[in-house]
Amino acid sequence: MARRRNRPEESGDGELSVGDLIEGPTEVISPAALAAARAAGPGPDRSVDETHDLSAYAGRDLTSTADTAGTEDLTDRSGGHHGGPAARPRVVLPGLPRPGALRRRALRDALPGIGRARRPDAAPPVELAVAGVTVDRAHLAEYDRVCGFRLADTLPATYPHVLGFPLALRLMTLPEFPFPLAGVVHVGNRITVHRPVPADVPWDFVAYAENLRPHARGRQVDVVLVGSVDGAEVWRGVSTYLGRERGAGGGAGRDPGERPAPPAATAHWRLTPRVGTDYARVSGDHNPIHTSRLGARLFGFPRPIAHGMWSKARCLAALESRLPEAYTVEVAFKLPVPLPSTVAFSAVPGWDFALHDARTGRPHLVGTVR
Repeated sequence: MARRRNRPEESGDGELSVGDLIEGPTEVISPAALAAARAAGPGPDRSVDETHDLSAYAGRDLTSTADTAGTEDLTDRSGGHHGGPAARPRVVLPGLPRPGALRRRALRDALPGIGRARRPDAAPPVELAVAGVTVDRAHLAEYDRVCGFRLADTLPATYPHVLGFPLALRLMTLPEFPFPLAGVVHVGNRITVHRPVPADVPWDFVAYAENLRPHARGRQVDVVLVGSVDGAEVWRGVSTYLGRERGAGGGAGRDPGERPAPPAATAHWRLTPRVGTDYARVSGDHNPIHTSRLGARLFGFPRPIAHGMWSKARCLAALESRLPEAYTVEVAFKLPVPLPSTVAFSAVPGWDFALHDARTGRPHLVGTVR
């Protein structure tokens, strides 16, 4: 993640056997800013509709701090949120966070006896916001090339995830976030595009977490990233993360013989290790499980794996010419995609789509566009 105002992402893990470390920003919300946010008390009702469990689918400155973050009274600025529980205080950042030290912090938190124990019973009580995020045209063109999108003046559906994800990562590094980043598994992602957005307009982003709930292998939570242009919501992404925890039920594993036959392939894609390194460059996620054979082995993979959001983007690129102007695309990440490998893409009008191992038929991703 260069200092540009675009970046990160995460990797998908399918049958939840291995966690993934997501690179985070360097700046940390100061204790003073968080204390001021909590002191602001409840605000208007501006949360979102209840999010789906994707894993089942196969302003007024109240503080002055060193980093100039503050909270805002949103009584007259709902930002398009509606329904749901009471509002969270908003911490406004002066710009998108920068990458670096939090990767080391995430690694440290994963070490027994050194890392911080986290078992909050709720999602973080604040939401983070940043305004005026602009698109670097050269970076957008490189992202389009890496993911297979055609060059266009409007943003592909998955690009705002990369553009605003540093804000979500900063949220995920708060002490109140229920699990440390090391070991977190990205099990699902839903994106809603309300209308096409050209590349020459600035974005405002808000990130928050909600719906912390039990899972057979631990607990999972939804991290919501909302993108607005000129005060109107134009894009929303919901990423579901699983934090594996000791003492979880575990659940019965699926008998491989029970796995349904994969659908007929629409296309076969030969993926080289450059898929991992190229996407790391444009997304800012330099997790070694995607870029290094040694790094992948340290996390239990025999070789590097593709980023989950690259897989989703590549599938959407294959459908690009047939997508409506407004839609919701939802995916569940299944088994990791090893690099190199050959995968089979399938899609049926509707659209339902999937990504499987071309040789064994094992599922990597299933999704739908509505």
